[in-house]
Order: sequence, then C-alpha cells, then structure tokens
Amino acid sequence: MIRFMPSTATPDARTLLAARGMRAFGDGFVSVLLPLHLIGLGFNSVQVGVIATATMLGSAALTMLVGLIAYRLNVRELLIRCAALTFITGLGFAFIHDFWPLLMVAFIGTLNPSSGDVSVFLPTEQALLPRTVSDAERTDLFARYSLIGSLIAAVGALASGAPEWIERHSRFSFEQSMDVMFLIYAAFGVAAFFLYRRLSPGLEPKGPEQKAPLKESRGIVYRLAALFSLDSFASGFAVQSMIALWLFQKFELSAGTTGTIFFFAGLLTSISYLASARLAKRIGLVKTMVFTHLPANGFLLLAPFMPAVELAVVCLLIRSLLSNMDVPARNSYVMAVVTPAERPAAASITNVPRSLAAASGPTFSGYLLNMSTFGWPLVIAGSLKVVYDLTLLKMFRDVKPPEEQGK
Repeated sequence: MIRFMPSTATPDARTLLAARGMRAFGDGFVSVLLPLHLIGLGFNSVQVGVIATATMLGSAALTMLVGLIAYRLNVRELLIRCAALTFITGLGFAFIHDFWPLLMVAFIGTLNPSSGDVSVFLPTEQALLPRTVSDAERTDLFARYSLIGSLIAAVGALASGAPEWIERHSRFSFEQSMDVMFLIYAAFGVAAFFLYRRLSPGLEPKGPEQKAPLKESRGIVYRLAALFSLDSFASGFAVQSMIALWLFQKFELSAGTTGTIFFFAGLLTSISYLASARLAKRIGLVKTMVFTHLPANGFLLLAPFMPAVELAVVCLLIRSLLSNMDVPARNSYVMAVVTPAERPAAASITNVPRSLAAASGPTFSGYLLNMSTFGWPLVIAGSLKVVYDLTLLKMFRDVKPPEEQGK
C-alpha cells in the first residue's frame, strides 16, 4: 500500500499540511472571485490590478520583516497570529466596499490573488517542515505539502461558482453572495488558528539547531533570491486573478466556467507535484526545476495567440501540468543548501521575491487588459520566465544538495 505521508513524518507534519489545505481552499475561490467582486463594486481593470498589487506588496513587506528577525521569533505563535489576520482580512472584504479602505485592507491582510501561496505563512511553514521528517524524505514531504495546497485550491476554485448558486436559490444579490464567500474565507482563518495551536512547542529549535540570521549561507541565498525575483516578477503578470480577468474580458466566461477551468488546472498541478519528487531523485533538483518549467512557459506564451477559447484553455491546462513541478524541488533545494539554523531566515528571504517582485505585475496587467483584451501579460510573463530558467541552470547546476553529492 502506498503511504501518503513519508514514514518518518511526525504529527506536526500532518498538522502543517492540514493547515495548508485549509488556507488553500480559501485562496482557491478568492483568486477567481476577487476581480469579479471588485468589478461588481464599480472598479475598473486598473483598480483591480492595483488592489491585487497591494495584497502582494503587503505580503512581501510582512515576509521580509519576518525574514530579518525570524531567528528571534516563536514560529508557532507567528502562525497563530497570522491566522487571526486572515479572519480580519475576510471581514474587511465582506463589509468594506470603497476603494481606498479596501486598498488598505489588501495591503495589511493575507488575501492571495495567485494560484499559489505568496503569504507569510509559506516561508514560516517551510522552515518548520524539515524538522518534521528525515533528510531522505524531505523532498517527498515538500511535494505532498505542494500537492495538498494545489489540489484543495483547485476545489476552492470550483467553489467560485457558489455566488451564482446562492443568488439563484436565495434573496441575496450577486454582490451579497460575494460577501458571503469572503465571510467563509474569514471562517477558514479561525479554523487555521486552532490548527496551529495544536503544533508542538517542541518544534521550536533548541541547542545547536537554534535559529540564526544568515551568515555562511548568505551568498547562495542572495543569489537564489535575485533569480527568484525575476521569476516572481514574471509571475506577477499572470497571477490567477489576472488570468481570470483576461478570460472574463476576452471570452466572456462566467465565474462558474472560469472556476471549473481553474479546478482542472489545479488538479493537473497537483498530479505533477508527486511526479516532481520522483523526477528529482533521478535527475536532481536543479534540472527538475528547469526542464519542467521551460516547456510550461512555452504554452503560456502560446495561449493569447489561440483563435478559440478551447485552444487557449488547452494551453493553460498543459502549462498547469508542468509549471509548478519546480515548486517542491525549489523549496527542498533552498532548505538543503543552507545550514539548519539558517532555514527560517533563508525561507523568508527567498520567498519575499514571490510577493515583492510580483507585486507590480497585476497593476501592469490591469493596465494592459484595460487597453486591449489580447493577452499581452501572458506573453511578457512567459518570455521573462524562459530567461529565468536558463540563468538558473547556468548558475546552479553544479551546486548540489547533500543527497546528490557524488552523483
């Protein structure tokens, strides 16, 4: 029988994966509904992009702060407080409908316009995961962590059709139904709060494993962070909310249809994560990152040139099957090439670009989509990601993690 969890995983690993799934469901429907919700409030495409940018800038600022002082923090308490912030964010988007107050909530909150996690939760959980499993099964656990996030986010995207169902079967208007969905998002923050409270206090590092700021690993972490900045900047042009906006405008798809597309995209992404772990054991972490990412970016480039919605969706689905196979390999690689004491700081500093560099992308995407329904944001994203892949391979193909030494 195939075990879902690695054999050496502790109960804390299961708790972290459960919390990841809880948050992923909310992220799944919010990333699809956010542009529709904002347009329904009377905002234009540029304003939608600005609010999406604010969410990513706020996440980047908080993640960078945590990265700089991570070695001083109680990580368990940090996760509990961030879960409370998720609750506040959901309430804010449910009850505040004016642009400037919403912009403020977007900046200080945990809302995620992307199909992947770009919040402060991610590096914090990543720093804890290696402590809950053996080194030999570290990549396997990261693959399952990514799998849980993607699979349940896909189900969340499918749930983005709920406002239309609520409108048809109740007295709520479509916008009121949207508010209900953000209240559900707030409820997931409460659920995550109680999950994080179950984490063992002993998970905090002690003795020789005590957390420390970056020192001996500073050079490699900064080089990786610079490369991830390029990839994240490109990703900002094609976050899920902006792809959804493109599909709404270009092909006039409904929220339910778009959510169904993202459900299957997430399903394909989920399948790819387990394949990623197996591929990494055969060809190595860096090659897995690059050789799966390159063809995915080709399909992202092709999507805007497709003459029919069916062909564009096929390109996006094939891209989803390949584009995130690098995620567990990348996360495992970062944790492997730094000392255990530096992992919390390294996780935060390499994840900051995922929000900070990507933050300007949604604003530019909104501006471009306001000018034309052609998918220029997807073309820009795909082109920049190709440059990232080739540069990563050149710089790090000879920098191997401990398990690949001698191969």
